[in-house]
Amino acid sequence: MGLTKQWVSAFGAVLLALSAVSVQAETPKHGGTLVVSIGTTPRHLNPAVQSGIATGEPGAQLFATLVRFDDKWNARPYLAKSWQTSADGLVVTFNLVEGATFHDGTPITSKDVAFSIKTIQTNHPFKSMFRAVSSVETPNPNTVVFKLSKPHPALMLALSSQLGSIIPEHIYGDGQDPKKHPRNSKDVVGSGPFKLVEFVRDQHIIMERNENFFIKGRPYLDKLVMRIIKDPSARSLGRENGEIHLSAFESTPQDILHSKNVPHLTATDQGYAAIGPITWLAFNTKKKPTSDKRVRQAIAYAVDRDFLVNAVMMGTSRPAYTGIHPDSIFHEPNVARYDLDIDKANAMLDEAGYARDADGMRFPLTIDFGWPSAKPMAEYMKPQLKKIGIDVTVRTSAGFPAWAKTVSTWDFDMTVDVVFNWGDPVIGVHRTYLCDNAKKGVIWSNTQQYCNPKVDAILTKAGQENDQQKRIALYSSAQKIIADDVPIYFTDTVPYHTIFNHTKVGNPPATIWGTCSPLDEVYLKN
Repeated sequence: MGLTKQWVSAFGAVLLALSAVSVQAETPKHGGTLVVSIGTTPRHLNPAVQSGIATGEPGAQLFATLVRFDDKWNARPYLAKSWQTSADGLVVTFNLVEGATFHDGTPITSKDVAFSIKTIQTNHPFKSMFRAVSSVETPNPNTVVFKLSKPHPALMLALSSQLGSIIPEHIYGDGQDPKKHPRNSKDVVGSGPFKLVEFVRDQHIIMERNENFFIKGRPYLDKLVMRIIKDPSARSLGRENGEIHLSAFESTPQDILHSKNVPHLTATDQGYAAIGPITWLAFNTKKKPTSDKRVRQAIAYAVDRDFLVNAVMMGTSRPAYTGIHPDSIFHEPNVARYDLDIDKANAMLDEAGYARDADGMRFPLTIDFGWPSAKPMAEYMKPQLKKIGIDVTVRTSAGFPAWAKTVSTWDFDMTVDVVFNWGDPVIGVHRTYLCDNAKKGVIWSNTQQYCNPKVDAILTKAGQENDQQKRIALYSSAQKIIADDVPIYFTDTVPYHTIFNHTKVGNPPATIWGTCSPLDEVYLKN
């Protein structure tokens, strides 16, 4: 099998490794403690077996990946100093950095990479990330060869940030369940820029500089403290009084707007392109009356997306018209948008045979939500859908686990949800629409039970196509069909912002993965 050389030169790799991903305005300084606030207590700190930003943000500091991405969607060397891909796209060979070690001094070898991929394939919720990886060969300690059963255009993204964490086989290969392994939360051994000092649930995660980090001279910080502060108001006060240097994933409109008026703070929505968060109204497509496409379309016409963006979200978010985030190159804006039209919505329900009764109602529906920030949108639906004769009951779940059980077991009519793209549609979009991914009991799969063989065929083809322009065309077709079927009515992007003290924080994270990428380039100005 012939190989096309796509090597990153050794000299170029060194330059990339030693230079910052983004342009820096001044020379970075060493030392100091960066205080970051996070709003959720992670289940544990091992991203290889746990999805989500709660684990991913601290996990990316503790565990390195083969590659990292810059703010232009370019893969850069990390644990892998170079790589090459075969002409048919079925063999990808990575060359590891020589001399890299885990936090306990054990050398990182190709066998650790092979072990990590197998662990992720078996245990991570996003199993489709590495479904095309048929084997990982280890011809020598510094060479890893991925053999693919079919082309996998999302492979590099799956090997970056929190998705492709390399974990030590000598720790996790002891026969214990990696999802429940005691070393996921205590005495964590990774190879990232920081080492775990202490993880106290609902209080803090303290890390210190990895003095043997494989990138010379980094990280710049001596210590990283992640304070777990669930109250948005308390986080806002901490930033304003200088106790907190940086917060990521802030989405409360009032706090975002307030921070923009504080002289020493900067609020930016950069750093979330790969996360790709979208808020939407999901329908149960197998339960009457939302099993009727005409009902779903009528509800879509009754919802005022502009009101949600400009009033409820106070202009901090952007409209979303499809399940692919607007910042993605695969986003197709020219789809059915269902702009507000109450008369059309009523006419569609009349035509579908859902007449009004004596009190003006056609039928009842429930709407569920699972976290406080989703409440305003859920409550908005009650008076809005009353205009078209739908009697909505807003159901408040007793916390996220209760909501997740309700939705994943298909015991709902409609629900407000937030779902992430995770960099490439193969990773975070396909799961919502593929017929065979309607898995009872699994949240953030195809909980709508939507099934359209045409969409399945298009997504399957797009997931194996390495030509980017052909992939764009395929995803365009899929988005148009899905918009017509309306298993989901897309409302807006989640207004995630990073808020930081620009008088103290240098080189804040702005790559496509934001704070879910290593913070080895961040420094304190004084």
